[in-house]
Amino acid sequence: MKTINKYIPTRRVAFLMLLTLFCVVNGRASVKLPALISDGMVLQRDTELKLWGWASVGESIEISFLNKSYKTTADANGKWEVTLPPQKAGGPYQMQINNISINDILIGDVWLCSGQSNMETPIRRVLDLYKDEVSLINNPYIRHLKTPLKYNFTGVSDDINGGSWKSATPENILDFSAVAYFFAKELYDKYKVPIGLLNSSVGGSPVEAWLSRDALKQFPSYLQIADQFAVAGYIDSIRTREKKMESNWYSTLNKNDKGVSNWFKSDLNTSDWGTISLPGYWADKGVGNINGSFWFRKDFEVPASMVGKPAVLRLGCIVDSDSTYINGEFVGTISYQYPPRIYTIPLGLLHEGTNSVTLRVINSIGKGGFVEDKPYQIIVGDELINLTGEWKYKLGAEMSPLKPQTFFQYNPMGLYNGMIAPLINYPIKGVIWYQGEANTSRPAEYSTMLSALINDWRTKWNKPDLPFIITQLPNFMKVEKQPSESNWAMLREAQSKVLEIPNTGMAVTIDLGEWNDVHPLKKKEVGYRLALPAMKIAYGDKKIISSAPVYNNMVIEGDKIILSFKEIGNGFAANEKLKGFAIAGKDKQFVWADAKIEGNKIIVSSDKVKNPVAVRYAWADNPEGANLRNKESLPSSPFRTDNW
Repeated sequence: MKTINKYIPTRRVAFLMLLTLFCVVNGRASVKLPALISDGMVLQRDTELKLWGWASVGESIEISFLNKSYKTTADANGKWEVTLPPQKAGGPYQMQINNISINDILIGDVWLCSGQSNMETPIRRVLDLYKDEVSLINNPYIRHLKTPLKYNFTGVSDDINGGSWKSATPENILDFSAVAYFFAKELYDKYKVPIGLLNSSVGGSPVEAWLSRDALKQFPSYLQIADQFAVAGYIDSIRTREKKMESNWYSTLNKNDKGVSNWFKSDLNTSDWGTISLPGYWADKGVGNINGSFWFRKDFEVPASMVGKPAVLRLGCIVDSDSTYINGEFVGTISYQYPPRIYTIPLGLLHEGTNSVTLRVINSIGKGGFVEDKPYQIIVGDELINLTGEWKYKLGAEMSPLKPQTFFQYNPMGLYNGMIAPLINYPIKGVIWYQGEANTSRPAEYSTMLSALINDWRTKWNKPDLPFIITQLPNFMKVEKQPSESNWAMLREAQSKVLEIPNTGMAVTIDLGEWNDVHPLKKKEVGYRLALPAMKIAYGDKKIISSAPVYNNMVIEGDKIILSFKEIGNGFAANEKLKGFAIAGKDKQFVWADAKIEGNKIIVSSDKVKNPVAVRYAWADNPEGANLRNKESLPSSPFRTDNW
């Protein structure tokens, strides 16, 4: 018994020692890092580097990096930060923060890539143009981190909503922003410095969503909206109401749709179906502006040479959602209009002779249908089956339009708080910006708002000369036969005005758009044109010609207007007749004009205008044929000499 009594205190001491050790280890394990500070990260070279995170109050933090040690202590709120001295480009390296190892670190240049969907568009969406090139991409020195969607109206977030650094390898490349990757490739190829891409972009987002509260003070009406969304319960009440409305709409649609159970079957009798020519919108085809669900069906012939081989179904873009069947078998669905429909047809599903493709298309508001001038075909190797032309159709169920859901992230300040504020501690080289489509309905305010954003982000990063490179909006929508007013042209003009701010540049893309797609495919060319002003502004390469000549002023001489330009570079390309110029007299009625290059000036006139007062160039939503460019084939930005 005495032996046992002697043993018990010894066991207690051992237990207490283990408990103490556990607490120490557990305390050190409580260190938490932001998503940015993780494996594969790229740190900005040649500037002080701030590392930060969270831990238990009073906990000691020790960072080991490049044979040096840095120490601090978590404050009363459990926060800590350490500033490292500037580092040269290099890597990969390892960093130790207490018991956390961070591996595969590069030091190079970090670019924030922000805006809306054309910045967000991943490489997988542009493979039609770059499939062969993308298949060869394997560059571990270009890294990409996509910040997941997060909005916040009650205050700035201290971390992004996840995300991780990925290298430009075959396994990852399809998820890279296409614009950002091709931009980074140009920089890496020229400077051989690791490039980190912080892709913080959100499709459909207007500029005000990316403004901080400080910046919004210039715009009281937008600040008022932001404050409304910050009211407790306000977002939840909207979300609950809209989810119920949407659920009821779709359940009623599915209940009333007469074709849900069998109209996709291959042996269906469609003798009582109507006939429609596709692609196009059914409201424009005499069917009526009907919302709800329609079924479309087309029979097609498959030759023996296409049987038993891998096949792909291309169905352009569809407004809004589709469920698609081949010979009665489901092959794919997409729930919104923008992504191209590219469905793999299972091996063996196609057979020699007559086959069928059937779609159920749902459109909840506006005009529904099939976007024109897109591929509608079945592809087997080098053989194609054209699916345009006559289709059978039948209404599944007609519904009243569904009120669009509230996209909370589009409201002022939400995206800044959720997706920019958490990045502020992370030093960057500069910003590339592709945004503006969402603001084309109110272009007059855009220049002021984007200027406020640039100045605000520079203040927040404490870098007053932070390079900021803008993508000017491309051509879009149907071509107007005569000169006309254009909100898209006004938005482009507003983007140009921002260039008055030092250390800003712009990629002109007026020739890279598609009339029928707000997401044009030519992202490699956009990346290249963004890289040119970045090289000039951020890398000090003064020999770079980063833009075509820019309109400066005009002089009226009789029945002609003489235009002068700045940033002439090597001058205009003069190997074709100029198009896209319009001229007007005091009646303000613009007509197409003749234009010719004389040295570094352009002479504009028309025999229909004897006393001209103003000229416009490429002033349209889609200024087809506008071809003023420099000898390096960079297009000149659209402009006007009037302010009517």
